[in-house]
Amino acid sequence: MSKMISYEKKNTPIHALCGVTKLIFFILWCLASALTFDTRILFVMLVLGAVIYVISGTKWKQIGGVFCAIMFFMTVNLLGIFFFAPYQGCEIYGSRSDITHLFGDYFLTKEQLFYELNVFIKYFTVIPSVFIFLVTTDPSELASSMNAIGIPYKVAYSVEIALRYIPDIQDEFHKIKNAQEARGIEMSSKGRLLYRIKNTAMIIFPLLFSSMERIDVVSNAMELRGFGKKKRRSWYSRRPFKTSDRVTLAFIIIFFVSAMIITYHDGNRFYNPFN
Repeated sequence: MSKMISYEKKNTPIHALCGVTKLIFFILWCLASALTFDTRILFVMLVLGAVIYVISGTKWKQIGGVFCAIMFFMTVNLLGIFFFAPYQGCEIYGSRSDITHLFGDYFLTKEQLFYELNVFIKYFTVIPSVFIFLVTTDPSELASSMNAIGIPYKVAYSVEIALRYIPDIQDEFHKIKNAQEARGIEMSSKGRLLYRIKNTAMIIFPLLFSSMERIDVVSNAMELRGFGKKKRRSWYSRRPFKTSDRVTLAFIIIFFVSAMIITYHDGNRFYNPFN
């Protein structure tokens, strides 16, 4: 049974990087995507993201379902932007070039399409990077990396536990689903969509109760072992820096600084091809 969004140990250059390197890379990558609206930079990030995806050996079945669901909601969000602010792009770029009249006061403009294209590319640069980061980083190493950059180890350990329980929650979900199907409740692709959604939603409460029970067991075990008594702790999974880590950090820092210089050199973070 395949696991979605869970760490899988592989022999790839991305997996070989230490957790601190991947965490800093991920933070700077997301900051660059969030701060820039320069289409040229976003396209470069889109291409680099595709290369990283291939190098990391991430399988589509690990991220495909969740990725498609998120992109569906993001598409709905883009439609919402258009219906509630159909001329936001015109205001940003200071011009208006109508393509066609849609209905009422709604006109399709080049500026609005270009603006929403940038937003869409942003989604494609950030969302896949989140999944790649999660499936290529050992939760224990991620926790030690978070602690290494100054995050309290209690918070880091909480994140580690949450990530470690993703596969367990998936297993529990499939067990409950199989039990429901054994009782004659159709939840496969053979049933109607709305019927399947309703039956799948019924799994949430048993899954929630089982998760709460797991939390109680883990919290009691940690309390018995004196977790949190000291201000600092050592990490078994922390790895030393290698040449590949230094090269990767140098690249992302140079890329981030260059992206910010290109974005804000004229005091405006929006690349405007209409001037």
